[in-house]
Amino acid sequence: MTTAEQFHAAAPRPASTISIAGVEWPTYKVVALLVGFLTFAVVALVTAHMTPAVLTAAAMATLIWAGGGLVNSLRR
Repeated sequence: MTTAEQFHAAAPRPASTISIAGVEWPTYKVVALLVGFLTFAVVALVTAHMTPAVLTAAAMATLIWAGGGLVNSLRR
């Protein structure tokens, strides 16, 4: 009989992860979210407008998320 424990050991895992609420997140995703949030806060404070803050933060988070995923996939 096959159990879930056997699948856990066979699944590939990223080299560095951060556990959030019991879920393993790749570090680059957590960094992308934090950079996006910080970018949003800084741009919102500097410009006092939501549009550039949201767009800039989304762009930064997307670039880091996609770049980190690409680098992570090339390492395997």
